[in-house]
Amino acid sequence: MSSREAILGAIRRHLHRGALPEDQAAMLRARLAAHPRHLIPARSRLSRAGQIALFIANVEKEFGSVVRLPDTRAVPGAIADYLAQQNLPSEIVMAPHPALQAIPWAERPLLKRRAGRAEASDLVSLQHGFAAIAETGTLMLPAAPERPTTINLLADTALVLLQASRVVGAYEEAWDLLRAERRDPLTGGFMPRNVMLVTGPSRSADIEQTLELGAHGPRRLHILLLDDDEAARATPESAPQ
Repeated sequence: MSSREAILGAIRRHLHRGALPEDQAAMLRARLAAHPRHLIPARSRLSRAGQIALFIANVEKEFGSVVRLPDTRAVPGAIADYLAQQNLPSEIVMAPHPALQAIPWAERPLLKRRAGRAEASDLVSLQHGFAAIAETGTLMLPAAPERPTTINLLADTALVLLQASRVVGAYEEAWDLLRAERRDPLTGGFMPRNVMLVTGPSRSADIEQTLELGAHGPRRLHILLLDDDEAARATPESAPQ
């Protein structure tokens, strides 16, 4: 018996029932295969430039920050400048993602890097963004060997490299990307172990309704947005209210 079968068997015993009847199982399989879509907010139905502008505005509204960069050659300098502005050490732990490893880091030799999982002692992390949602200014960060989840949680300052071409209007479109690119042709499955949706730095107002940044994760969120989408550089229209 596999671990999966053992877990499902234990759940069934606690629910005092056996396996689902075939008609109910078929209904569930059909729903999983069809991916029924939810409502798409009108505020996300913009041009590419409008969606980028909406994304940046929402990130900043949620206490994050964004810098737009022309290409990856500008990344080391942008990181070094941000760390200096925030009076942070020039040491980062970064996800072992191929796109991050391909950055020309040699141009900033004083910027120390370590690829791998984050530790509790790390102050600054660099993650690779899978996608982002303009309607709320949210990053989609699925767990993967090249995107360790600890990178998103442990460091006090979180840096995320994101391509403008990966910014979509609505949540449904981000899930479409994940389903299309993470599908396993052998099993039909696509979901990673977890998918983090990050909107701004960690914060809480649980104690006396006083906003506290960094309550359960990073105190700062800084997004390095690569302008790899020519359509996103046009003058954006106003977003619907």
